[in-house]
Amino acid sequence: MRILFAGTPATAVPSLERLIDDGFEVAAVLTRAPAPVGRKRILTPSLVHQRAEELGIPVLTPRSLKDPEIGEAIAGLEPEAVAVVAYGLIIPKALLTVPRFGWINLHFSLLPKWRGAAPVNYALAAGDETTGVSVFQIEEGLDTGPVLAREETPIGARETAGELLERLAADGAATLSATLRGLADGSAQAVAQQGEASYAPQFSSAWARVNWAEPATAIDAKIRAATPVPGAWTTLGGHRVKLAPVEIDASAQHDSLPEQDSELEQDLALKQHSAPGQNLAPGEISGEGWVGTGSTPVRLTRVAPAGKQHMDAGSWLRGARLEAGTTFDAIEEDEENR
Repeated sequence: MRILFAGTPATAVPSLERLIDDGFEVAAVLTRAPAPVGRKRILTPSLVHQRAEELGIPVLTPRSLKDPEIGEAIAGLEPEAVAVVAYGLIIPKALLTVPRFGWINLHFSLLPKWRGAAPVNYALAAGDETTGVSVFQIEEGLDTGPVLAREETPIGARETAGELLERLAADGAATLSATLRGLADGSAQAVAQQGEASYAPQFSSAWARVNWAEPATAIDAKIRAATPVPGAWTTLGGHRVKLAPVEIDASAQHDSLPEQDSELEQDLALKQHSAPGQNLAPGEISGEGWVGTGSTPVRLTRVAPAGKQHMDAGSWLRGARLEAGTTFDAIEEDEENR
């Protein structure tokens, strides 16, 4: 099958490589235009762009697909299908019918759950136990097209967004390739999405700020969901502190505790199963690196104070010499609702 490949970040590279290895004729690669990177804002091609050049594949970098010239260029390539993985530009309706088999998208969730740009991050933040990949046909709506293939996988208990996305990118590459082969031989069947949809829109760094008043499990999930990008953070005295994934005490899983008849007995049972620092207020930091939450404490592993690289939390605490009772800044109600 002659295809056009559309993708931009590192997570799209495994699919490009897999399609070439499996014998697809990649007529060209469609990717985002070079973007400024680093403090010096140097224009840098996307990772898909760089890999395509290494493979000797022509690269197209339009800033919009609405330009008639890029539409003519795509039509002139005569692709039978366009394979899409984290491309990043809106595809006009007029282009959807150019390839015989349409635009076929690899999405990192089990649609219709977590439609949008950041499905892996939202799945982790929500505490989902399973996720997967979906290959679907793009239509005008946001990730609403019929699904051609799905593969489910459990989410590791300590997996970060970066680790999970890397795993899904590799698994999804194989699923995408198999789906395109199925389209070619007629075995792939599109099925309308079923179930309630949820959404995972793009987010800013503010999404990754830790609210210490939340339960430990929610804080742990949010930090792993924001690792490595955009990076979880909090503030201390108004200065930003970046956070690596924390250690969570087993007693944070309240369901694992035996049932008690009264609130007093429940409180005593929780304390008996708790980690050191059980009496810490939300955001309060102990000398051993435990931080209070809305339930049981979590323990810092690595932190990056403002202007510094990540370091062991113990080293940071020894250098910071925090007074007893020091607390990470709380999130004001207007910030939380912003």
